[in-house]
Amino acid sequence: MAHILLAYSTVDGHTRKICEHLRERLQGGGHAVTLAALGEPLPADLASYDKVVIGASIRYGKHRPAVYEFIRMNQRVLESRPSAFFTVNVVARKPGKDTPDTNPYLKGFRRKTTWRPALLGVFAGKIDYPRYGFLDREVIRFIMWLTRGPTGSHDCVEFTDWAGVDAFARRISSLQ
Repeated sequence: MAHILLAYSTVDGHTRKICEHLRERLQGGGHAVTLAALGEPLPADLASYDKVVIGASIRYGKHRPAVYEFIRMNQRVLESRPSAFFTVNVVARKPGKDTPDTNPYLKGFRRKTTWRPALLGVFAGKIDYPRYGFLDREVIRFIMWLTRGPTGSHDCVEFTDWAGVDAFARRISSLQ
């Protein structure tokens, strides 16, 4: 079986939670999986992995700079093996914005990098108002009001389709 790196960028921890779920599924299929936060040193040389998966959350319409920096610094290795990328954002909660071809943040990601992973994914994230600081909570509540999402200051709503995450794990497993 394959040695897989699941590298992630997260603001509030939900992308890490998705990666942990992927790791469980992939390990259940016999793969060796390493989880690593982007921006921190990798536990091993990137070239030692058979497959690389990058997951990145959106905050205020952007992936964090560490995502693009990691890709830029490692593009040659990423292109030499099976790889995947997925984005986590609350816009993906809406039908028609929940696929790689229709999600505006994944489309933007593809415009900003020349890396073309073999597999792309989009997962809806989570709103957790009690966890946010005052400014983040109010800005996100306003954005949700504009887009007809949850706005209660004590709302905690997870939109992630876990069956879709399981299907993505199966697709990672079969990447060659």
